[in-house]
Amino acid sequence: MSVFDAPAFDQHEEVSFARDADSGLRAIIAVHDRSLGPAVGGCRVFPYSNDAQALDDVLRLSRGMTYKSALAGLPLGGGKSVIIADPRCDKTPALLAAMGRFIDRFGGRYVAAEDSGTSVEDLRQMARETRHVSGIDGTEHGGDPSPSTARGVFIAIRTALRHRLGSDALGSVRVAVQGLGHVGYRLAALLRAEGAEVVAADVDLRRCQRAEAELGVRPLSIDDIVAADVDVFAPCALGDSLNAASIPRLRAGIVAGAANNQLHEEADAARLADRGILYCPDFLINAGGIIDVHFQRSGWSRSGLERSIAAIGERLEEVLRRADESRRPTSAIAEDLAREMLESARRAGETAPRCVA
Repeated sequence: MSVFDAPAFDQHEEVSFARDADSGLRAIIAVHDRSLGPAVGGCRVFPYSNDAQALDDVLRLSRGMTYKSALAGLPLGGGKSVIIADPRCDKTPALLAAMGRFIDRFGGRYVAAEDSGTSVEDLRQMARETRHVSGIDGTEHGGDPSPSTARGVFIAIRTALRHRLGSDALGSVRVAVQGLGHVGYRLAALLRAEGAEVVAADVDLRRCQRAEAELGVRPLSIDDIVAADVDVFAPCALGDSLNAASIPRLRAGIVAGAANNQLHEEADAARLADRGILYCPDFLINAGGIIDVHFQRSGWSRSGLERSIAAIGERLEEVLRRADESRRPTSAIAEDLAREMLESARRAGETAPRCVA
């Protein structure tokens, strides 16, 4: 099967594969669309079971980044990279250096940022081989954009509650957080600070124990978290958590989380809508990280960053309103809105340079 025949291929501009025998690097970079600017997206490290799975992930993720940046009003395109490796034991300095050289071959058409399986320090090691990385500046979080991602999802949860229940007060709200990594843990902290009851699950039991001890989060098993009796289900782990098997088990009325590619397939959006579950599209509400990365690249401004993250709630309100009026799934509405913004920018001649060298 060629890349062009891959189910997730969506007229991507560029897909490139790299193998470095000395370091063991096996990686893919996908550039989906650079109409609005250079393709910026995270570098994910994951032990994919096969190459086809890795290709599917990088194609879907890069397309999501195009829509994410467009909806966030950023002069950035959509791209992503994946390294086929176990982040717990395979991230050697040699492998990260080889990835840096792979990124550098794109000459700025793709700019890497942090993602699942990578850290700010990993990106700094890549940056020794290329200047086309972002999210490593000396901000208050050391360059880590995950606090901004969590903040955007938190704002989205309040927006969804206000839309569905008429109030965004969290004192009597129950939330299930699936995944307590960088973003999930910070989201749980924000929710608990406002009085929400939070249950959570993670494959790493130590994260659950920490959240229980520090935040008062009640741990659940991985199997039980989807079916928890809560108001909001927040997927903050890897993708495909919403599918034909999991959706019938949901008891939450709202789904709003930070994970990318939460829907396993397009039909899952209709499955959620048919059950009356309000789905907040992931590529809209988890944009806080790419907004943070953009501000690190273009010049740090705390007030500007906060305004841009707050706008996630405004865009979500528009999507929810359009979905109510048209009786179409929210994910389809969000994709339409992203395409409208892309076309509007193209017609107005407001596109950024296609390549930053």
